[in-house]
Amino acid sequence: MSKPLWTGRPFSLRARLIWALLGVVVVAAGLQAVSIYRTARAETEALFDVQMQRIALALSAGLASEVASDALADPQAKAQDMIVQIWRSDGIMLYRSSNSRLLPQVAVLGFSDARAHGVAFRIYALQTPTQVIQVAQEAASRGQMAGQVALRSIVPVLLLAPLIMLVVWWVVAHTLAPLARTREQLAARQADDLSPLADADLPLEVQPLVQEMNLLLARLQAAFDALQRFVGDAAHELRTPLAALRLQVQGLARAPDDAARRVASERVMAGIDRATRMVEQLLHLARQEAGQMQAAPAQPVAVAALCEMTVDELQPLAQQAGLTLQHELDETLAPVQGQADALGLLLRNLLENALRYTPAGGQVRCRWYRDAEGRQVLSVEDSGPGVVPEERERVLDRFYRVPGTSAHGSGLGLAIVSAVARQHGAQLLLDASEELGGLRVRVIF
Repeated sequence: MSKPLWTGRPFSLRARLIWALLGVVVVAAGLQAVSIYRTARAETEALFDVQMQRIALALSAGLASEVASDALADPQAKAQDMIVQIWRSDGIMLYRSSNSRLLPQVAVLGFSDARAHGVAFRIYALQTPTQVIQVAQEAASRGQMAGQVALRSIVPVLLLAPLIMLVVWWVVAHTLAPLARTREQLAARQADDLSPLADADLPLEVQPLVQEMNLLLARLQAAFDALQRFVGDAAHELRTPLAALRLQVQGLARAPDDAARRVASERVMAGIDRATRMVEQLLHLARQEAGQMQAAPAQPVAVAALCEMTVDELQPLAQQAGLTLQHELDETLAPVQGQADALGLLLRNLLENALRYTPAGGQVRCRWYRDAEGRQVLSVEDSGPGVVPEERERVLDRFYRVPGTSAHGSGLGLAIVSAVARQHGAQLLLDASEELGGLRVRVIF
């Protein structure tokens, strides 16, 4: 299999276009010149034949030598080296032009080619009742004059070709100028400048490339913003847990006996667990807000199976808290196009949030169903205290916790749920559970 030209080597798009178009111009000009040359030569020789025939017809009107002399006195006939011979019907020559050699009397009437004295001639013979008139022209002279006329015909093509080449060069340079400006714009940018590139003056064929570059720059900006928020949030939110851990470690060092040290150790471990969970949730939120989950292609996700698996994993936590964790799943619903890991993160945060804020003896229910409007809905509802309507929008903010809440939490769970739902094009609704009385969170696909 042949490899394309320039494969594996850097090349200039401008140079490639210019050389390709110049090659086309040269080939086209050459073919046009050859065509014009051949056509002009053929037409010139046809005109010579017409001139020979005209002289013969003029001579056929009279037999005197004066008539022949007058015909040959025509400047056009002289310039074309015409030879005239007039024969009587019995073979006696009546007239021969002064600039000619004796040509044999031809038996073919009309146009013919013959050789005499080693020279090729083009001959026209016309017979009248009393004589035969021959008008001849040397083939070499005839061809030379026809070639000169044809060469003069192709001069405009030869002069126009360089002009077309200059126009091609200018058009290519002018067309690619926006690309050069874009390159200069990128080269002049600072390392932290991720603003989009202007694409208004770019060719339509190049605009999709610049638009994809702008999308990439936007994703990079989102990633950097998420990283900065993560660093800022981590520094702010971990300050309190680390200070508490410091106090707990100091209490562990001052513990008077094993029982006190055991209690202090449990508090230290609980503090470490809370700090670890906060860091994990910060990382999850940073990834979601940076759009990293969107980098992988969407795949069909069986939400019913995902719900069943997640509920089973959290059953020990529910039992430890004295809660009933249930699921109601419609396994006939179609899979959702998305990322299984991201949707699993969404569901786990919803369930953990419900388990954390529901008092002992309560219920948490996970449902996957089709609502009255035909939409596929994933819902998690509980029998906890719920969230008042005026607080439902705010609980989706980062680190926001409803005032008066006693349960430990970072305030990031519902922010992560909101980010995952938004990336999957799902609608997130918070309201009161009609059956259990607590908070109901619905993710509508």
